[in-house]
Amino acid sequence: AARLSGGENRLVSLPLSRIRVIMKSSPEVSSINQDALFLTAKATELFVQYLATYSYKHGRGKEKNALTYSDLSHTAEECETFQFLTDILPKKILASKYLKMLEKEKQDGEVGEGDEDEEEEDE
Repeated sequence: AARLSGGENRLVSLPLSRIRVIMKSSPEVSSINQDALFLTAKATELFVQYLATYSYKHGRGKEKNALTYSDLSHTAEECETFQFLTDILPKKILASKYLKMLEKEKQDGEVGEGDEDEEEEDE
């Protein structure tokens, strides 16, 4: 691989210094080769471009000629290729709806605990 100096910043849109910081945050990484840094940046850029293009083509944003967060979260949820992103791109819900869900889970948990005690008594 040819070494790229000075001009490599024009070949990628992402800031290499930030990518270096992220890569160095891993305890297994002691040093980063310039070629590895460049290739990681380029691969990340191409992945983000593919995710955005796929989400735009298969989302509802096409109607508005815009890519929305819901398009990205829908892609992460529905497309098997992107399902590893579901924790990073969750569907947006209202805070009130989330609080109700938490309350329901709490109530279900309390009911479930009571059921276990009853089963133990029956045995």
